[in-house]
Amino acid sequence: MKTFQVISPVDGSVYLEREYVTASHIETVLTTAKAAQKVWKAVPLSERIAICERAVAYFIEHADAIGTELTWQMGRPIAYTPNEIRRGFQERARYMMQAAIGALSDVSVSERDGFQRFIRREALGTVFVVAPWNYPYLTSVNVVIPALLSGNTVILKHAQQTPLCAERYAEAFKAAGLPEGVFQYIHTTHDYVARIIADSRVDFVAFTGSVSGGHAVQRAAAERFIATGLELGGKDPAYVRADGNVAFAVENLVDGALFNSGQSCCGIERIYVHEKVYDEFVHGAVDLVNKYILGNPFDAGTHLGPMVRTSAAEFVREQIREAVSQGADALIDPSLFPSNQVGTPYLAPQLLVNVNHSMRIMTEETFGPAVGIMKVSSDEEAIALMNDSDYGLTASVWTGDAEAALFIGNQIETGTWFMNRCDYLDPELAWTGVKDSGRGCTLSALGYEALTRPKSFHLRVGGF
Repeated sequence: MKTFQVISPVDGSVYLEREYVTASHIETVLTTAKAAQKVWKAVPLSERIAICERAVAYFIEHADAIGTELTWQMGRPIAYTPNEIRRGFQERARYMMQAAIGALSDVSVSERDGFQRFIRREALGTVFVVAPWNYPYLTSVNVVIPALLSGNTVILKHAQQTPLCAERYAEAFKAAGLPEGVFQYIHTTHDYVARIIADSRVDFVAFTGSVSGGHAVQRAAAERFIATGLELGGKDPAYVRADGNVAFAVENLVDGALFNSGQSCCGIERIYVHEKVYDEFVHGAVDLVNKYILGNPFDAGTHLGPMVRTSAAEFVREQIREAVSQGADALIDPSLFPSNQVGTPYLAPQLLVNVNHSMRIMTEETFGPAVGIMKVSSDEEAIALMNDSDYGLTASVWTGDAEAALFIGNQIETGTWFMNRCDYLDPELAWTGVKDSGRGCTLSALGYEALTRPKSFHLRVGGF
């Protein structure tokens, strides 16, 4: 049986080793999921919610241990990893449980004598979730919990960098009393993922990952009439207007760009600043970034841990080198960050100015702790530059004028528009993207629509 290793970016050690599942095991998983779903969909919603509540309680109880595992697996500082469970995961799971009652209720239509008519939301069947390593719990909970609440069974495949996350889900649902076969996980290869998607026993695919991965999912599903939900990343912009609170914008945009070492689909990757406040913003951003600490993620004072792997860090270094060779200025001295070492995943943060859209740093997803800052002279210029991207996940404006924020937001090609906020998912709002950021919707009451199908009931009850 073939195995794979998880190499920890913390110290390059082999953190754990796992076996890939066999073809026969995958067959058993698919058959079991199909059979379990017929029973699970008949379980009352109140019982499904109670089970998910207990599973969330398990996660909260074990948040510290889960955070430690996550730091070893992908490098985020221990100061932050438990909060992926205590904050975002818990917030999203609990809201989707709360929203389920209304979102999954029958839809009434007008009354008609002699007839009973309504629309019922019916589970799809088996939902296949393919989750990434960067926020392995936050991304997966968006689908796993509402899929189960909708009456679907779930098969989860986590990234090979974070396999323990899938195993933790299984432990939580077992502790919660979820019936056997309703939730299952697999460790498998890309080839087998494609085969699973093509299998008639899979009814929906939720994928979070790269654009190339999204295309692969689409190809695998091309011969079938099933839907796919795709979250494929971004090159998220921010615009600081002349009337914005510059100090507040600096604090939040630096955090939005550097948190998780910039490895966030909705992290800030390009910043446009009005010329009237440009110098003030740049000086403030440089001062703040220079206060960050890059180092061992198990040290309490560390802000930036290693990137997930050396190749990821080298990709960002190359983007920076290329931009500088094209005329950009790098404002952060890497020597101020002693842990920064070429040939390792430890990468110093970087701010670049004198950038433009001929540079990859402003157009290609960076997914690392580097961001370009560009001066603009008007709202119109900022709008044009913000829309000059293949991506459209989130975008933000920093201003004291809500009316202007709405006016600009109506012109920005994005799934989420923020005013004076960034890098956050509100579970009451739809999480969606446009262009190469993908398609589909998770979270909010609307997130249940992709996980169910409408079934109309048209009953003649009298007059015959």
